Amino acid sequence: MPRLTALPIDHAPAAARPALQGVEKGLGFLPNAFATLAHSPAALNGYLALAQAMGKSSLSVAEREVVALAASQVNGCDYCLAAHSHFGAKAGLDADAIAAARAGNLDAVAALARAVTQERGQISDEQLHAARQAGLDDARIVEVVAQVALLTLTNYLNNVARTAVDFPPATH
Repeated sequence: MPRLTALPIDHAPAAARPALQGVEKGLGFLPNAFATLAHSPAALNGYLALAQAMGKSSLSVAEREVVALAASQVNGCDYCLAAHSHFGAKAGLDADAIAAARAGNLDAVAALARAVTQERGQISDEQLHAARQAGLDDARIVEVVAQVALLTLTNYLNNVARTAVDFPPATH
């Protein structure tokens, strides 16, 4: 049972409504995670601004989904696992790739995302060296960390709120 209310657009604070309308228009529905985040227009708009900025990063859509899956697995966020399994599939990840991303062993992006999340950023020199050896330059390393931070916000919020999952459940 949810512990924080998912706000319908007409019950959300006025400052959150335009952002919620944009999300609804873009996705075709208003996911409960955004309707919950809307309790704080500052948090909602901050999340959306970083998400939009990350859309212009060197990480592909599929790579951003890989980071989302790895971080959400470590953080135990069932909501985000379901959402990003759905979006990962739309980005071209098959079921095996989604499972490997969740485990952090799909590729260097998944491994780094899992390590950063597990170690709360305190990764070892060896883990950083492995990311670089696998072809991640400093810019892509920073972008993986930023994507982890973005997902950690929603992971933690959904875990606190116990947001009702409105995506197909993630397969384990």
